[in-house]
Amino acid sequence: MTDAQRRTDDEPVSPAHVVNQVEGYLLWQARVAEAEERARAFTEPLEWLTTAQREEIEQHYVRDCLVRARGDLQRVADRCRALREEYEERYSRLRARCVAAVIAAVAVLAAAALLTLAVTQS
Repeated sequence: MTDAQRRTDDEPVSPAHVVNQVEGYLLWQARVAEAEERARAFTEPLEWLTTAQREEIEQHYVRDCLVRARGDLQRVADRCRALREEYEERYSRLRARCVAAVIAAVAVLAAAALLTLAVTQS
């Protein structure tokens, strides 16, 4: 599901979201340009190719590179989501333990204060 599919028309688009979209677009265009350049470099030594054959091979090479790049990016994005979930879970547990430790420390201090007060009044 893309960001456009998740967003409803009522939700405002944040500047950070726009920046991320533009950055992603520019990175993908750089990947396309790189694939095209590599395709030309691949077919350059093949002098015996006709122009049509050269173009067909370059198109196939670019298409293959971009399919692989998309797969790589998808795997990276999936791993990022998995790590985010894992870290959010760890943070939640750590926060709960910290809150429990603070409550326990306050209880011990309160008990010590009450004990001290009871001893001084006796």
